[in-house]
Parts: sequence; structure tokens; C-alpha cells
Amino acid sequence: MKKFLFVVVLLASYFLAKAQSTEEYIETYADVAQSLAAEHHIPASIILSIAIHESAAGQSKIARYLNNHFGIKGKNSSTEIRSAYKDFPTVDSSYTHFISFLKSRTHFNSLFEKYDQYDFKNWARGIQRGGYAHSRSWASQVIALIRKYELFKYDNRPEDYIEPADPTPAYRPKKKAGKIYTVKSGDNLGIIAKRNRTTVKAIKTKNGLKSDAIKPGQKLKL
Repeated sequence: MKKFLFVVVLLASYFLAKAQSTEEYIETYADVAQSLAAEHHIPASIILSIAIHESAAGQSKIARYLNNHFGIKGKNSSTEIRSAYKDFPTVDSSYTHFISFLKSRTHFNSLFEKYDQYDFKNWARGIQRGGYAHSRSWASQVIALIRKYELFKYDNRPEDYIEPADPTPAYRPKKKAGKIYTVKSGDNLGIIAKRNRTTVKAIKTKNGLKSDAIKPGQKLKL
């Protein structure tokens, strides 16, 4: 029983420390993010959340050994780890390079004119669409981090700011299930096509038939 309680306490301490490290990370780099946000008109919440996501709140190897907090690939001169990621002299320079990276790529550069510095949701989705990450859930994860840690507080939104509504999903009509016909004795493709208002050629194409030969009991897609 004592051993069990010790493990529970140890696990609780671990998860608490992990949560605290993220909050400490935010406290450490919030000023850097806000400074860049004010200069370049991008949400500070986006900068912070992407850094947290890509660097595991500063705990990833590339963050610890290369000062790379945004998963930017490139050459590095590290003798401590072998990596395909770029190294930076300081963490702050990694933050600055992230903004330069966005502004130097056509897919991301347009976001600075399209969205304001408070619209973190569309910024996250726009950066994902631009190819920053391959995961389809990347933007959702970044937005979830912003909400979890209330990073939008660092965006200094005006009191009367109205958050843009989420886009309405495009309507996609459900595809009707194809009809299946069971061949009866005396049937041929011409008769079946006439009964079902289609053509012999269409039936053969749908079923991969090379000839007109069919047999009773055979299933055909119509």
C-alpha cells in the first residue's frame, strides 16, 4: 500500500511539474512574443502557442540543444546532437527568425494583410494551410493551447473586439448508394439496361465486364 501511494504521489508531482513548466515558459517568453506581435501585427498568442507546441514548452531536444523553438529546419553547428534542424545563438533569436520565416514565404506573408493581430484562430488555420505542418489537426492543437493557457490575454484585444465567427462547413451531399441488380434467367445486358434506364456500356464499365456474357445469380452494379 505504501509503495502504491508513493507511485501515485510521484506521478502527481510529475504532471504538476510539467504543467508548471509550461506556465513558466509562458511567463519567460511572453514579453518577447508581445514585442514581436506589436511590431509585426501578428497575435502574440499565436507566437507563444506555436513555440509551446513545437518545442514542448522548451523541453524538446532541439529546443534545449539548438535554441530552436519553432521546428525550423536548416543547418546547424552543434556537436552535441545530430539534427536536421537549424540552431540559434539564443531563444529570442529563434522567435525573431520565426517571424522572418513567415514573412519570407508567399503562403504565409499574405496572412499579415488578411488577418488582424487578434484573430488567432484564422492565423492558426492560415499557417497550417500554408504547409507549416503536415498534421491535419495542427491548427486545432495550437488553438486548444491558446484556450487552455488563455494566451489570448497577451494579444491586448480592445474591449469592443468581436471575434470572427468560425466558417460554416461546406455542404457536401451524401453520395447515394449504388443499386445492385441480381441477374435472372433470360436476362441480357440490353434488357437490364432498358429496365433500369441506363446503357449496356455503362453497366459494363461499372462492373469491369469485357463481354456481354452474364449468368443468373450474378450481381451487377447499376
